[in-house]
Amino acid sequence: MEESTAREKILKKVRDALIEKTELPYPVIDQESSVYSEITEPLDVAFAEALIKVGGKFVYCESEDEFLGNLKSFILEKDWGVLFCKDPKIQQLLKQGGVPYESHHEAFLEARIGITRCEYLIARLGTVMVSSRLSPGRKITVYPEIHLVLGYTSQLVPDLKYALANIKKKYKDHYPSMVSMITGPSRTADIEKTLVMGAHGPKEFYVFLIDDSTAVNS
Repeated sequence: MEESTAREKILKKVRDALIEKTELPYPVIDQESSVYSEITEPLDVAFAEALIKVGGKFVYCESEDEFLGNLKSFILEKDWGVLFCKDPKIQQLLKQGGVPYESHHEAFLEARIGITRCEYLIARLGTVMVSSRLSPGRKITVYPEIHLVLGYTSQLVPDLKYALANIKKKYKDHYPSMVSMITGPSRTADIEKTLVMGAHGPKEFYVFLIDDSTAVNS
């Protein structure tokens, strides 16, 4: 009987609450305004600063030719070995610049360095958005010890919400099965709070940013 009485009391409170609607304490809330301060510097500068803060490396290139020259220098100076590339668009660029690369599966298992494109570059966070729709999919962003990303200034966006909106618009009904954000090299401090680089992915993370603003604006 006591249980029934307690149950009835609770139900009565619910009914009363539904009948006597309470006014919202904050009826006007701007859901669209940003919680961040406005980015006042150029997006490429903001992206570079944020990327460096999280342990990434940034290389600015005025053209694709400069990118190829910088890439050759890095491979030689750092003794990276042969570059692994599965992306046909980057392969074409590498061939034009005479940059050797490997693309077969056996080479991937031994590769120290891999290169991919990206979907968008998020300036505020220094974050790179990738997806499974970009060749070669998912593996090359996490397997090699060194991950190189080729991006263009036209892919820079201020915040994450713009990248998400753009990728929805880009793929529409063919949305990628995986969309991931990469912020610097892989790291963890789960074990005894000791920072370990490359625990779940690349130890080194480079973004080569090519300025295509002239081509875009022309």
